[in-house]
This record gives sequence, structure tokens and C-alpha cells, in this order.
Amino acid sequence: MIARIVIPLLLVIVLSDVYIDAYFFRKRIHVKWFQRLAWWIPTIFLVVYTSVLASIRNFAPANLTWLYTYLFLLGAIAGPKAVFSFCSLVGSLVQKTIAKKRRNYGHGVGFAIGIVAFAAFLYGFTFGFTKIKVRHETLYLHNLPKNFDGYRIVHVSDLHVGTFTSWRTSILEDEMDSIKRINPDLILFTGDLQNMRPSELLPVADLLKQGMKNAIAVRGNHDYTEYVKLTQQQRKQQNREFEDIVRNKLGWNLLQNSHIAIHKGNDSIIIAGTENDGKPPFPQKADYKKALEGVQQGNFVIMLQHDPSAWKRHILPQNLAQLTLSGHTHGGQMQFFGFRPTHIREKYDYGIYRSGNNILNVTDGLGGLVPFRLNMPNEIVVITLKAKTT
Repeated sequence: MIARIVIPLLLVIVLSDVYIDAYFFRKRIHVKWFQRLAWWIPTIFLVVYTSVLASIRNFAPANLTWLYTYLFLLGAIAGPKAVFSFCSLVGSLVQKTIAKKRRNYGHGVGFAIGIVAFAAFLYGFTFGFTKIKVRHETLYLHNLPKNFDGYRIVHVSDLHVGTFTSWRTSILEDEMDSIKRINPDLILFTGDLQNMRPSELLPVADLLKQGMKNAIAVRGNHDYTEYVKLTQQQRKQQNREFEDIVRNKLGWNLLQNSHIAIHKGNDSIIIAGTENDGKPPFPQKADYKKALEGVQQGNFVIMLQHDPSAWKRHILPQNLAQLTLSGHTHGGQMQFFGFRPTHIREKYDYGIYRSGNNILNVTDGLGGLVPFRLNMPNEIVVITLKAKTT
């Protein structure tokens, strides 16, 4: 994880202090050498910490506490200094080239924004990640069998339970209690159950089994143990262990390019689930033909696919399902005045999308590898199916 962005991280960490040292300590304040050294010690520590984390073979350390401590220090120390330095630099340029004034207002602006950024980061890393939102959606669907009119589904995604077992299991307990209180007709899970290893699921297996009883699930990109350096044989073994835990310890129905029929009276709907169908570098393992083998034309189909980009690329063009459920994006785990970072890369990053008689719901999930949420709380989606009459 850190290795992928190590150069930008080091630049952010170091350059802000280079600027502050050159602009303030050398030209204006004239502090003594040992005071300058004291200022540089946290930066030197962060540079060493970054280099160590970047050197590990896996996507993240086995003990995620090391990663979370690093991210906290990065946001608490390097982040505010970077914001202040940027604003100060811009203010200096404006002062010299446009305003022609002696005072650099960038200092005050940068200090204020740095304080706000620090407070927002601290909130997102603590209280923000504990918030749980229940989003209710009533969907009017073409060709829905009449006995399923009013049928209630809970859509859950991206639990990343390794984060909770490494940090605060009580949050996961609250999420499971919330799902149980809803008492839906069906629970559908759209992937990223683990962070990196199936063993993460074992400490909370009973909790997941009770909270999401008889759930139907598919895999996400994190569920293939591809973020750990393993031999091909070891990875196959890990994948078999994941399947065994999900099916036998959680009691869930894991769909792997397959489908299941749900019956109510004389009517039925099809729940189809495909393997992850992501754009590179994410896994592309979906086989839609296999998943829908034997399904009659005209059947009502709900498609579970972790990556929402697959809706426009494969599901919608082939008219494979009336309703598609996805996750993956986490809604960027933050939102500012309706803007989410994930919307830059993925058009369908959060919420309800429609095209003709086809609907896609993307949830921001109930967790994340990084325990941070800012104005984008963990989410449970309650979908009420209604028959479209016109």
C-alpha cells in the first residue's frame, strides 16, 4: 500500500519542512540549530517509518496497528504542515506578483485550513468511522413477480473485518445489531469481506453468522488473498480456506459465477453472483454466461457484482439483470459538498443509477482497510422491491 505511493509521500513529508525551514527559520525567526533539529526530528522519524512500511513484501503489514499508527501520524503531523506550506507559498507568489503588499495572507489562511484539516482528520479517524447510516430505497422494477412486491432486501458490502479485529470490534457488533433489528427478507453481500487473509474472519465468525444469517455473497478484490505475497499453491489454499469459512462457519451462500432461485409462493426471482469484474489492476474473473446458465429469458434477476464499473461494461449492454448491487468504492470514505474522490475515476461510485428498466445500487460499505470516514458513514442499504405497473 505505502510502496505504491512512497515517492509522493516522502515529498509531502520532506518538502513542507524544507519550505518552513528556509522561509521562516533561516530568514525570519533565526532559531538556533538545536531548535531546528528538534523541529526536524518528527519528519526524520516519518521518513524512516515510511521507508520501513514501503519495504514490506505485502500490501500492508500483518499487524495493521503499525499502518494505522503511521496514517495517524501522517495526518496529524505531515498533513497540516503541508497545507500550511502550500498556502504560504501561494500567498507569497500572490504577494509578490499581484497584490504587491507587504503582508502574506497565505500564512493565516494556511494556519486556519491546517487546523481545520487536522480536526477533520482526527474526527474521521475516531468518531467518523463509528457512524452507521441506514439508507432506505424503494425501487420500482419492471417484471418483478407480484409475490415479491414489498420484498425487503438488506444490501451490505465491504466489511473488511480485518480492520475491526485489528482495531475496534465493537463497531462491527453495532453493525450486526443494526442488521438484525431491520429483520429483512434477504441479506445480500457484495464482496470484500476480508482485508488480506481468511484468518481475519475467524475471531468474528459467530458474530457475522448471527448478524447476517443466511446471507448470499460474492467475492470482492480483497477476497482472493492477492494482497499477500504467496506462491500459487499457497494462494489456492487460502482461497479454499476463505470458501470454507464463508460457507461452513458463517453459513452463507457464496456465489462464484453461479445463481440461486428465491421462491415465494408460486413466484421466484434469481440471485446471480459473479466473481470480481474490475478494471486493471483489480481481478477480472467474472463469467456471466456461467452465472446465468439455465436462467430463462424473462426471469427477474438481481446481479451481485463487487465492482460497479462492470454494470456499464458488461451487465447493462447485455441486459443481464434488472437490478445490480455493487460496492467497492466506499464512496471515497469522505465527501465534501457532494464531491467524493472516487467520482473522479468511477462515474457510478455511490447511490442509485438508472438506465431504462435497469437499476444499479452502489453502497459505500460497512468498513474499509483504513478506519477513516468523513461525511460518508458506514452504510446499510434497505431496498424495498415494488412492481412497476407502467
